[in-house]
Amino acid sequence: MNITIKNQDVSSVVLRLSKREQALYERIPKAVSYMPHPSFQKPDAEERFFGAKASKLHLPEWTDFVQSDEILDSPKKTTKPRLKAGEESELFLRFNYARYRLSELVEAQQSQATLSRAREMCKWFRRVEEAQSAVTEANLALVVAMARRTRIPNVDFSELISEGNMALLRSIDKFDVRRGFKFSTYACRAILKSFNRLASKTGRYVQHFPALFEPDMERSDYDVKKHEMQQEDSVQSLREILIQNRANLTETEQIVVMDRFAIGSEGKGRTLAQVGRRIGLTNERVRQIQKHALHKLRSVLDEDYFIA
Repeated sequence: MNITIKNQDVSSVVLRLSKREQALYERIPKAVSYMPHPSFQKPDAEERFFGAKASKLHLPEWTDFVQSDEILDSPKKTTKPRLKAGEESELFLRFNYARYRLSELVEAQQSQATLSRAREMCKWFRRVEEAQSAVTEANLALVVAMARRTRIPNVDFSELISEGNMALLRSIDKFDVRRGFKFSTYACRAILKSFNRLASKTGRYVQHFPALFEPDMERSDYDVKKHEMQQEDSVQSLREILIQNRANLTETEQIVVMDRFAIGSEGKGRTLAQVGRRIGLTNERVRQIQKHALHKLRSVLDEDYFIA
């Protein structure tokens, strides 16, 4: 949802703010977006998210920014490396509730600018920035982990980190806790797509400004790494859908998919004949069931995990 401020003269209001408030007010965007949630409409929503009864969240703190994957094996952090599912959900709800309140104030300020509302906007914009910063810091490890597994010719590690951080910020803005899956699943896809775009852009640049290339001296494993990351990410997403049965598979369809692709167990998947003997069906019938189940799973993957 987006609310847009029309251009208007609010200089008289801004001049009556303190210097700190002026700096905040001038940074408030003209379009404030948020991901809605039913809890935002409750009378005690502000008290729940930002009041005295708000739950205390202990976030991982990063003390060093990684400049090279060869210099530092792992970034320094506290002994609490990641958020629990409930903490992650609470943090995103606070972030979006603050944006929701700010959007209402922006809409009202559009009609008539007042000093009290301007100060209220500064308060909620500060909460938006604090919540966004907390979410970002809690998930910086995703960017570092994905960057270490990626090799793109003519792209420095620090450039990968920068591109991944931008993708992380975009993911934070778009993530909807109501969908029920983990933020890391959503964000890793966005980060990987940003790396793919960077690789394509860099490749086009090199074509325009070619340099001498010695195949025996410079061999890239980017394509292999990209395939491995995509495969691992797809398996993780598929496992989550199967566990929650969001594709509404029948019991027989679940058994066929789990056995054929060894999901939830180690080792190789079973053959059509092996699965058929287990459930008492022919090879052709098992193949038909597998095809129908995969179609249902693909529909859920496209709907839940696609990032524009």
